Amino acid sequence: MDAAVRIFAIGDLHLPGGQEKPMDIFGGRWADHPRRIAANWRERVGPGDVVLVPGDLSWAMTLEEAAEDLAYLGELPGETVLIRGNHDYWWSAIGKVRKALPPGVRAIQNDYVAVDGVAVCGARGWVLPGSEGFSEHDEKVYRREVERLRLSLESAVKAGLAPAIVMMHYPPAPKSQAPTGFTQLLEAYGVKLCVYGHLHGDAQHGALKGWVRGVYYRLVACDAVGFAPVLVAQVEGGDVQVVEPA
Repeated sequence: MDAAVRIFAIGDLHLPGGQEKPMDIFGGRWADHPRRIAANWRERVGPGDVVLVPGDLSWAMTLEEAAEDLAYLGELPGETVLIRGNHDYWWSAIGKVRKALPPGVRAIQNDYVAVDGVAVCGARGWVLPGSEGFSEHDEKVYRREVERLRLSLESAVKAGLAPAIVMMHYPPAPKSQAPTGFTQLLEAYGVKLCVYGHLHGDAQHGALKGWVRGVYYRLVACDAVGFAPVLVAQVEGGDVQVVEPA
């Protein structure tokens, strides 16, 4: 019998992308973070594992500038699955992005990645209604992102797979845990695990975590997980076991 597939997650790698963006301006714990992430990744992740990277991979402005950061991912063990973050300006048309990805790296946009009988789905997300300064433009983008998540989930269902895991860049709900268009979809489609990033520093305090209305939420921005991929689930034969922090 094959062993369970281990699912890790780490978001917001903020690799340099040829830009002068030293992340240690946000605190000493960011010093030399690409090297530390790679070392931790190699220590924890094996060739049969999957690593979810929910956005903000690179500061690059173009796909060409992102080439070095994509190669960085391709040299790490396991299969990597990406979604777009709000700072991934290099992410152009999805067809071009996929052609530029090295072997072992895949991207989700309005679709899914299959893992041992279940589907990993995802969408970038956006700021939520009720947020400070939420505008008509924000409402438009928010509705578009809800629809993109629905398309991703539905693509898995049409393929006969359970959309058990979702990755988003933005938090899918506020700290109050109030329902949103995103959480309503997660609950309706029977998603078990949702990982997200985007939040850094003080913004991480009180963030959406744990079991809420049947879905387990995990904040995996790299500075929230010690700059190391964290084990979030194990998948075997269509069954998903959520791995909660010790």
